[in-house]
Amino acid sequence: MNSMPKPPIDSQPADPDRAALRQRLRELRPQWLGSEDGASAQEALARRLGELLQQLEPEVLGLYWPLEGEFNAGAAFLPAFVPVGVQLALPYAFREGRRMEYRRWDGHADAGVKDECGIPSSDGARVTPDVVLLPCVGFNRAGYRLGYGGGYFDRWLAAHPGVTSVGLAWSCCEAEFAAQDHDQAPTLILTEREVLCP
Repeated sequence: MNSMPKPPIDSQPADPDRAALRQRLRELRPQWLGSEDGASAQEALARRLGELLQQLEPEVLGLYWPLEGEFNAGAAFLPAFVPVGVQLALPYAFREGRRMEYRRWDGHADAGVKDECGIPSSDGARVTPDVVLLPCVGFNRAGYRLGYGGGYFDRWLAAHPGVTSVGLAWSCCEAEFAAQDHDQAPTLILTEREVLCP
């Protein structure tokens, strides 16, 4: 999981305030990760996530391919905190209809498959995870996540209301923003410091 493609560009008009906030937070992440606080954050968040997954006991765990300083749940920490027998899956995004599905993944490095947004994915069978991990560009105290603006995860969550969704974020990316009508709050947001439940 070391290929870092650019996130997909949203083709719909974006809220300029949100676009500026996304840009600011994306610029902040690598600086913060290089700091003393950021250096210990990956291990701390992995530990918290491992404890949470032991409680949730997923049968099919939806991961994501990390971009530009996002928490890498598929790195060396994966074998340590994913219970034996759990199926893994990666999202596959389709530009037409701006829809997304999850495909079974063997957990190994880049299989050479990319979705229609250019993000590494899998060519495995389509599955529906019972627990999904969501990347967060930012998050707020109300428990909403800020993504890249494409709405793929929001649409998928709206169509799968029974799924437990965990937003993974760095504490430095907490921000103030208003939720929009289409925004789907994750079940909880997990940072290296705390758990937020909306």
